[in-house]
This record gives sequence, C-alpha cells and structure tokens, in this order.
Amino acid sequence: MKEHLDFALEIAEYAKKEMLENFDSSLILGFKKDRTVVTEIDKKINHYLVEKVHERYPNHSVMGEEESDQNLSSHLWVCDPIDGTGMYTDSIPVSVFSLAYVVDGEVQVGVVADPYLDKTYTAIRGEGAFCNGERIHVNDKHLGDLGYRINFEMWNHAKFDTLSMVQDMLKVSRISCIGSVARSCMAIASGHFSCDLFPGEEHANCDLAASSLIVEEAGGKVTDFEGNTQRYDRDLKGAIITNGISHEEVLQKVKKYLH
Repeated sequence: MKEHLDFALEIAEYAKKEMLENFDSSLILGFKKDRTVVTEIDKKINHYLVEKVHERYPNHSVMGEEESDQNLSSHLWVCDPIDGTGMYTDSIPVSVFSLAYVVDGEVQVGVVADPYLDKTYTAIRGEGAFCNGERIHVNDKHLGDLGYRINFEMWNHAKFDTLSMVQDMLKVSRISCIGSVARSCMAIASGHFSCDLFPGEEHANCDLAASSLIVEEAGGKVTDFEGNTQRYDRDLKGAIITNGISHEEVLQKVKKYLH
C-alpha cells in the first residue's frame, strides 16, 4: 500500500498548491443540485486526479465530488477536492483536500491535506495515523467531560430532527460547526475534538472516506447513525465519528432522534 500512499500524496501536493494559489481570489462559482457551491478549483483538482489515475492505474475507478470515472472496478479512488468549499469561497481557511484508496468498499489508504497549515494527515490500514510523519492519537474524553467538543455539520436534506439533537447535545458538550467534516475529523484524530455528527448521505463517502480510516487508525471509531460500519464506494447513511471511548455514549443519545 506504500505505493498507493505515495500516489495519493502526489495528488495532495498538487491540490494544496492549487488551493493556496487561488485562495482569497476571485473565483468562478457554480451551484449544484443541492444548492451547495462549487468552484473551478474543485473541478480542476478533481479532473487532475482522474487524469493521473488513468495514467498510473488504468484499471481503477474514480469517484469524486465533482467528477467520476467508474468502470466497475473494485479498486476505487474516492476524492473530495475541496472539503469545505463554502468556507473556501469566503476566504476562511479551514477547507482541506481528501483522497482515499478503497478496495471492495473498504478504505485502505487515506490522505487529508491542509494547505494553510501545511499539514498532511495519512493512514494505511493497520499501520497507524500520522500528521507530517508524526504519529497521532485520539483523546480519551467521555461525553460530558470538561473539554469534550463535538463538531456538527448541517445537511440540507437530513432525514431526522437535527436541531433537537444538537440542542440535547449542548447539555453535555461544546458544539462547533467549522464547515468541513474532513478537517473536523483530523481534529478528532489529533485529540483536539472528540466527536463529529455528520448527517450526510448522497456523495458523503467522498467527504468521509479518507477521514474515516485516519480516525480509526488514530484509535477512534466511525459508524453510521445506527452504529453500523459502512462501505465507502457508495452513498452513506450519515456518520458518527468519535474518539472511540465515547462512541456508545453518543450513539445512544442520537438514536432517539432517528425515527
């Protein structure tokens, strides 16, 4: 898998360069069906990935937030070229690049790159999680502990009462909404945040594939809102991302809002 990680890192370096060069500049904006924003930089990075996968791994597929090339291969590169595009267009530096190598639905390699702090988070399944080559770990806080922090990403078409759930969670935790689930997950993997509640479904695997492996390799846990593991070659059913030790506590609190 080292070869696949090296390839993902090559793409990440290109993405970081493009994001930085075009940050805080006039961008051509578009809007997708769900009314979320997209820029020419999202599309450029995504297209670069498709071209490079064609060159290096012609039998692999690509599933990207902005462009896909699927040939029914069980080997899939899942990408969000800019996770947090809305923040990016407003010149708020929290967006990241995310790329995962997925085999038969299971993430084998994950890379998340933060161009603003020049931090690159990586994981190979079974080999731990790293930031710029240094090992990282989740924290050991329980829900309700001092300093426990949840990030919550609003989703336009969530299928449950997210506002009531957030109000309930505010009784036991501080809550943020930083505008990038992948960046939030890196805060969990590094021990700064403890949990992320992510209601995303359609194309949400592009947001979360790489992050899910990095969090798990850092000692955390990732499931859907029912507590089940998920495949990352298809849409998700939302996600609970935690430091692991608090996962069951969070799961039991949110389950009552699902039906």
